[in-house]
Amino acid sequence: MIELAFSILAADFGHLADEIALAERGGGTVCHIDVMDGHFVPNITFGPPVVAAVRKITALPLDCHLMIEDPDRYIPAFATAGANWVSVQQEVCRHLHRTIMLITEHGMEAGVVINPATPVETIVEVLPLLHHVLVMTVNPGFGGQSFIPRCVEKVAHLADLRQKMGLNFRIEVDGGVADSTVASVVEAGAELLVAGSAIFQENKTEQNAREFLRLARAAGAV
Repeated sequence: MIELAFSILAADFGHLADEIALAERGGGTVCHIDVMDGHFVPNITFGPPVVAAVRKITALPLDCHLMIEDPDRYIPAFATAGANWVSVQQEVCRHLHRTIMLITEHGMEAGVVINPATPVETIVEVLPLLHHVLVMTVNPGFGGQSFIPRCVEKVAHLADLRQKMGLNFRIEVDGGVADSTVASVVEAGAELLVAGSAIFQENKTEQNAREFLRLARAAGAV
């Protein structure tokens, strides 16, 4: 099933509860929260207190993407804050299996993220343990970046592996996913679509979400 995971990084934080409600009304089914530490990526965003605040205003799954160094140290705090899904960057995890187990032991769904320069082959051994794999289609750190078309090949590769290995992990994409690019990732096999700038703009959050999903589902029906 194709779903919109709207990224609150692009929302108006002065009216965050309203923005989330509008995105949900437009068909968004997952709330995506980008966590950045200023070390792994050149930006600082949210931590567990923001997750806890968002938990109070929506019943949707909270999908926390940890773009941070030493994620093991903070996983318990995100569980306490109310996160449902937690994904970690392959590039920072020395013991990726251990980190995945830590996420699941705290009652959350585990995901792994690969950056544009990271091969799919680096995570094949842990695919059976995952709820989702997040393919970055930009280099992480800032919203509003341009989509990197070559990353679509990774989505197709993961979809092929999923079928060959008899697995059911979900394929998520994030970065530059908008009306003009969503069809390519859906056709390749993605079903969890992270979008921020494409949704939270021009004071038309609900309408933007509906149109984004319409285009995505049309591509998936081909």
